[in-house]
Amino acid sequence: MKFQVKNLKARPAAAGLVLTYFAKDKPASQPFWRQLKATDKKQVERYFQAKEFIGKEGEAKVLLGGSKTKIFLLGLGERSKWNTRRLILLTRKLIVLAKSERIASINLAVEQLGASGLSTDRLAQTVAENAVMANYDFLQYKQKADNGFKVKQIILSADKLALPSVQAGARVGQTIGEQVNDARDLGNIPGGEMTPSLLAQKAQLAGRDHGFKVKILGRTEMKKIGLGAILGVAHGSAEEPKFIIMEYHGANKKQSPYVFVGKGVTFDTGGLNLKPEKGMNDMHLDMLGGAAVIAALGAVARLKLPINVIGLVPTVENMPGNAGYRPGDVLKSLSGKTIEVLNTDAEGRIILADALTYAERYQPKLVIDVATLTGACQVALGVRVAGLMTPDTELQTKLQQAGEISGDYVWPLPLWEEYEEEIKGTFGDVQNLGKSGSGGAITAAAFLWQFAKNYPWAHLDIAGTMKTVEGQYLAKGASGSGTRFLIEIARNLAN
Repeated sequence: MKFQVKNLKARPAAAGLVLTYFAKDKPASQPFWRQLKATDKKQVERYFQAKEFIGKEGEAKVLLGGSKTKIFLLGLGERSKWNTRRLILLTRKLIVLAKSERIASINLAVEQLGASGLSTDRLAQTVAENAVMANYDFLQYKQKADNGFKVKQIILSADKLALPSVQAGARVGQTIGEQVNDARDLGNIPGGEMTPSLLAQKAQLAGRDHGFKVKILGRTEMKKIGLGAILGVAHGSAEEPKFIIMEYHGANKKQSPYVFVGKGVTFDTGGLNLKPEKGMNDMHLDMLGGAAVIAALGAVARLKLPINVIGLVPTVENMPGNAGYRPGDVLKSLSGKTIEVLNTDAEGRIILADALTYAERYQPKLVIDVATLTGACQVALGVRVAGLMTPDTELQTKLQQAGEISGDYVWPLPLWEEYEEEIKGTFGDVQNLGKSGSGGAITAAAFLWQFAKNYPWAHLDIAGTMKTVEGQYLAKGASGSGTRFLIEIARNLAN
C-alpha cells in the first residue's frame, strides 16, 4: 500500500472518494464537495433527504459516481463522542469496505477525522497505520488464484499548511503498520514450519533488511553460558533451541540501552502436562511475544530512533518427548536460582527467567518483556486488552498511557511483595506455579520478578490479545499484539 499526500484543492483522483459525516452534518460540509460533479451532489443529497444516510456511527453507503468513481459515505456518529479509538475502527472498516468493492485507490480528507488531543501528524499516522493493518491477509498457503484483493493507494488530502505534518505522520504510520504485519506473518506460519531455527533466521533477515545486528546462540553456546532454564524446557523437542540477541545502536554505544524481551515458544503442547485439544489449536501463536520484539526492533531501526535498544528472544518448542523435562524437576537458571517445575505447561516464564537475567549484562535503563503467558490473564481481562504488571506504579501509569495512544491497549494488575510468597519453592528457590492456584497472571509475573530485581522492569501478558477478534476489522489470525506498544515506548524514550 502506498500513501500520497495532496492539497485538498486538487481534483480528487482515485477510484474511491470518501465522504465522512458526523450526525447532523449537512452534505456540503465535506471538503470535497466543491470538486464533486453536480450529478454526484444530487445523489448524495437524495440519500440525506430520504434519511437513508444520516451520519450515525457505523453507517456506510457506497454510491456509483461519475466517471466510474465510487463514493463512500461513512457515518462518524455524534461529534462529542468521536475519539481515537473510533478513528482506528473507522479506518479499518473503510479498507475492508474498499476491498469488498474492489477499489484499488481511495481519497480521504484526513483532517476531517481529527480527534481531541490528536496532532495532525499523529492523526495521519493513525490512519496510515491502521489502513496497512486492515489491508493485510495471510495467504501464504493459498493457491495463487485466491490471493485476495488489496487496496494499493490511499490519497490523504489536507490543507496546504498541514501537508508536511500529514506526510511525516503517514510515513511513520506506514512503517509501524508494516512491522505489525511482519509480526502477524511470523505468528501465522504453522508450528510445523515455524521452528526455533526458522524464527532465528527470520530475525537475521529482519536485521539485514532494517539495519540492526543479530547474534544467535545454539545449544552448545547456551550450555557454556549457563542458560539452564531455556535448555531444560527444550529437552523434549528434536528442534534445537535458539537464543536470539538483537542490538540496535541509534545513540552512543556507551549509553545504557533499553531491553525488550519476547517469549518465543514456537509450539507449545504443554509438555508432559499435555494441553487438551482445544487448548493446543492456537499454540503456534505462543511465540508472538518474540515476534513483537523482532518487529519492534525493525521499526526502531527503520525510524532511526536515537536510542540503543536490545531485543532478546529465547525460542524453544515445548514437546512431550522422552527426554522432556518432568513435573518435579529442578532446573538451574542463569541467575543461579533453581526453578522447581510443578507443571511443564508453565514453560514460558521459565525461558524468560534466563532472558531477564541475561538482560543485566547491558545495565539497562528499562526492561519490558512481552509474552503470551497465561490463560488466567485472558480470563481476567478478556480478549481486547493485555495485562500489564510492574512493581513501579509511576512506570505503570506511563506504560498504560502509551498503550492507549498506540492502540495496543493494556490494563494493570497488581504486583505486590505479598505475591512473592506464592512462588517460593519447596525444593528449589522458586516454583513455576502459584501455591493458591488463583491469580495465575499475577503469580506468573511474580515469578518473573525474581529475575528482574536489578533494573526497572514491566511485564506484558498478551495471551488474551494474541488473535484478532470480531469487530476489529482485521484478518483472522495473529494480531501482532505488543508490537505497537513497544514501538510507542521506544519513540517516547527517544523523545
